[in-house]
Amino acid sequence: MRWTSAANPIVASTGPLTYDAQQVYRSLSDADATEANAYLTGIAPTAAITGIYHDISRAETSLMAVRAGDADPLVRTDLATLSTGIPAYTDLTGEADAANREHDPVGAAWLGEASNLMRVTLLPAAGDLYQKENARLNADYAQATGLPYLAAVTAVLVAFAAFWGQRWLTRRMKRVFNLGQVAASLILLLSLAWLLTGFTSARSELLAARDQGSGPAQALAQAEVTALRMHSDESLTLINRDGALDTTEKDFRNSEKTLSAELVTAQQAGRGSPGAAQAAAAARAAQAWYLAHASVYDANDSGDYLTSVGLAINNSTEAFGKVDTALTAGLSADQAAFARQAGKGDNAFGGLAAGMGIASLLMAAACAVGINRRIAEYR
Repeated sequence: MRWTSAANPIVASTGPLTYDAQQVYRSLSDADATEANAYLTGIAPTAAITGIYHDISRAETSLMAVRAGDADPLVRTDLATLSTGIPAYTDLTGEADAANREHDPVGAAWLGEASNLMRVTLLPAAGDLYQKENARLNADYAQATGLPYLAAVTAVLVAFAAFWGQRWLTRRMKRVFNLGQVAASLILLLSLAWLLTGFTSARSELLAARDQGSGPAQALAQAEVTALRMHSDESLTLINRDGALDTTEKDFRNSEKTLSAELVTAQQAGRGSPGAAQAAAAARAAQAWYLAHASVYDANDSGDYLTSVGLAINNSTEAFGKVDTALTAGLSADQAAFARQAGKGDNAFGGLAAGMGIASLLMAAACAVGINRRIAEYR
């Protein structure tokens, strides 16, 4: 049965692979933002360095999981780009950190090159990888939750055949009931009831997994990536010293509008989901973050660079942290809901295919016994 076979990959394949691809995207974004903010502090704190290496390690682990689970040639292109690009990014940030520890201003150039590699090459590849895996997940959803027209038509045809057979025997053999045909009909009705109940239950759980799990999680993940980019932009503006309204500040302002829209989308998509409250909390925290960033910009624009750095490292980073914490918590809750609901949907199909096969054999046997008994009466 095509829908029983399509339900399992949602749990065992496309669902986890979509999450892995999402983790690659988020981890690389977090590494870029953390590296820029850590560089701004002068000497990167141990916790920041640990966080960056954890992000890179998590991205590489998730990347290996996707490579092992998806042999699509279109995906391989993104995997190759990320596999070669991530070590190059790590080398560049290592050069930047080494120069920064020596108070060598060339470190900013190394960091700029690393950030450019991340934004121009790695993040687009990671985003494309995520979109492809998500498309596969949506295709499996469509197949697993599609109405079983073929099964319904088959059931109707079998029911008609049973009715016709019973009527034929009644006319030819002058008997009202044939126990074999009656038994086959009862088996058919019970099988059909089992089929409809199992499918309805599974379809409901799988749709819940999508609407209260993977759908809201996707919206939150996109908002988190945008927020991380903005956090990186804020640090890069101060590191580059190209003026308060440089390219990265303009990118921050454009991304601010994008993030606001994405948070609205996340709240709409997450209505009724476990992460709904966190999506709303992130939207509220974002407003406070925008105000904190405005103070950073104002201080930098007025020429008070040290104050702007202090505000960025403390006030703005703290405000961003509340946004990021809410998004991460909401994403984790929705992802857990997806795994739970999709698992229930897959279990609802458990044994259905085998059960239908056994029921078919029993029906055939009952029909054979019934017909044989009638034939035996005339021997």
